[in-house]
Amino acid sequence: MNVHSLFPANATAQMDQRLHAAVARVTSSVSPTLLLLSYIDWATHLAAAPGKRLELLQLAISQSLLLSQYMEGNAVTRMTGAPELPPVPVNAPKSDWRFDAPGWHAWPYSFLHQSYLLSEQWWQAATTDVYGVSPHHAEVVGFAAQELLKLFSPRNFPVTNPEIVRRTLQEGGLNLVRGGLYAVDDIMRQARGAAKFGMEHFEVGRDLAATPGQVILKNDVMELIQYTPTTEQVHPEPVLIIPAWIMKYYILDLSPHNSLIKYLVGQGHTVFCVSWKNPGVAERDLGMDDYLSRGFHAALAAVNTVVPQRKVHALGYCLGGTLLSIAAAAMARDHDDRLASITMLAAQTDFSEPGDLSLFIDPSQVALLEAQMTDTGYLTTEQMAGAFQLLRSDYLIWSHLVDTYMLGERQPMTDLMAWNADATRMPARMHSQYLRRLFLDNDLAEGRYPVDGKPVAVTDIRVPVFCLGTTTDHVAPWRSVYKIHLLTPTEITFVLTNGGHNAGVVNEPGHHHRKFQSLTRRACDSYLGPDEWLATAPEQAGSWWPAWIEWLKERSSAPVTPPGMGASKQGYAAIGPAPGRYVLEK
Repeated sequence: MNVHSLFPANATAQMDQRLHAAVARVTSSVSPTLLLLSYIDWATHLAAAPGKRLELLQLAISQSLLLSQYMEGNAVTRMTGAPELPPVPVNAPKSDWRFDAPGWHAWPYSFLHQSYLLSEQWWQAATTDVYGVSPHHAEVVGFAAQELLKLFSPRNFPVTNPEIVRRTLQEGGLNLVRGGLYAVDDIMRQARGAAKFGMEHFEVGRDLAATPGQVILKNDVMELIQYTPTTEQVHPEPVLIIPAWIMKYYILDLSPHNSLIKYLVGQGHTVFCVSWKNPGVAERDLGMDDYLSRGFHAALAAVNTVVPQRKVHALGYCLGGTLLSIAAAAMARDHDDRLASITMLAAQTDFSEPGDLSLFIDPSQVALLEAQMTDTGYLTTEQMAGAFQLLRSDYLIWSHLVDTYMLGERQPMTDLMAWNADATRMPARMHSQYLRRLFLDNDLAEGRYPVDGKPVAVTDIRVPVFCLGTTTDHVAPWRSVYKIHLLTPTEITFVLTNGGHNAGVVNEPGHHHRKFQSLTRRACDSYLGPDEWLATAPEQAGSWWPAWIEWLKERSSAPVTPPGMGASKQGYAAIGPAPGRYVLEK
C-alpha cells in the first residue's frame, strides 16, 4: 500500500483529504467526530436511563452529606485542638498523591480538595455502566471528563494550592519569579528548536549509549551495532536486540550503571542491537514489510555471518517485540530454525485489549491521522508525545507546571527523561499499517497478518519465550501482553515486574523497591488466567535482569572465545564506532 493511496488520487478525494488534514492541524490530530459521536452516544443513553440518573442523584446527595459531615467534624476539631479528621471521599482510596501534603487537610484547602475528589468520583460513575453505550465511546467520554476536571483541580492554581501559598509567603514571591523565568527559558528553547534544560549533561555517545562497539551494517532502515566483548569467554549463541522505532534504541543502553546492553555484555554474551533510522519525508513509503526484511532479517543475516552455525537469542522491546513475533512466526512457518529463543519486553501480540492508547485509535481517528500523514509523510514527534502526555497528564503536564512554574523548583534532568525527550518520527505508510492491521483489525492474533503473501500464526512458534510485563504499563498493559499464552503452546516464562513501560524495563540490579513475579508455563501445562497467575506466581525481591540472564544461560552452550568484530570479507566490516549516526538524527 503506497502512502499516497491512503486517500484516492482523484480531485474530490484529495479535497476531502485536505480538509481532514486541516482539521487535524487545528485539533492536534484529535478527531472531533469521535468526540461528538461519543458524547451523543453517552448523553442519549443516559437520557433514556432514569434508573441510572436516579443512582447518580443519590450519589450526589450522599456525597454532599458526607462532605458536610466531614467539614463539620473538622470545624469541631479546629475549635478543640484535636487532630484533623482524615479525608473521607466516597469509594476513594484513603490518600491521593496529589493531595498528600499536610496543608491540604487544613481549612479551606480540605474542603477544596475533597470537593474535587468527590467530583471526580461522580463523573466516573456518570460515564461508566450506562446501559447501551459503546464501551469505546464510554471510555472516550470518561477520559474527556476526567481531563477537563484536571484542568480545574485546586492543585493547579496558586491561590487554591496550600503548598504554593506557603512557598510564596516564605520566599516573598521569589518562587513565582523563578517560575516565570523558567517558563520564558522553556518557551525560548522551544521557539529556536534548542534542547530542553539539562540535556547538555546527557550527550548520546558520551553519557548515554556509551557501551563500546562498532556499526557493522547500515541500510536505509537501520544500523546494526556489534558490541565489544568484555569477558574472556562468551556464550556461543549471540543475542540480537530489536528495539521499538517509536523511540531511540538506547533506552536499553542508558547510563553505564543502568544499561541492559552493558549488563548483558558483562555477563558473557555477544550482543548485537539494531539502531533504527529516524524517518523523514524520504522514508514515507516504508512499511511494516520493510522493517521486517531490511530491519530484522538483514540484521539476523549479519549476525549469522559474524557468528556462523549458531542459533540466535532474539529480544524485542515494545513494537520491536511485535515485529519479532511476526518474524518468528514466519520463520516457524517456513521451517527456519535459526532462533534459539525469543525474549519479548512489554510487547503485544494480541491487540484486542490494547490499553489506554485505544482511546486514540478508532477508524475516525486513524482516518484523520492518515490525512495528515499524507501531507507530512510521517507521524510527528509532537503527535506521539502529546498522546503519551495526555495518558499521564497528572505527572507529565500538571505536576510539571505546578512544580516548575509555581513552586519554582526545576527538576534535574535524568537519563530516562533525556531519552524520552529524544523523540522520533514514524513513516506514514508503516504507521497506517500498524494502526489498521494490528490495533483495529488484530490481524496477527487472528491469523490474517501476511508475510511474503502468506498469513502467519503465532501458534507456529515453538522456541522458548521469555515474556516481560510491567504492572503500571499504559502502553502495553501486562494483561494484554499475557495473551501470548493463548496464541502459542510453546514454553513461556512470564515475568511481571513493578514499574511502567520504560522504568520497569530499565530495572538494574540494586535499584530500590524493585520486585517481580515469575512462572514458567510448559507445553504440557494447562492455561492459567492472568488473575490466577498473579495469585500463583512466586514473588522475588530485586531486578528481573539476573533471572533473565539465568534463563538465557540455561538455553545457551558452554562459553567459547569471543567472535571477531564484524566480518569484513563477507561485507560486514566495521563502519564506525557505536552508537553510529542514525541515533544522532533529529
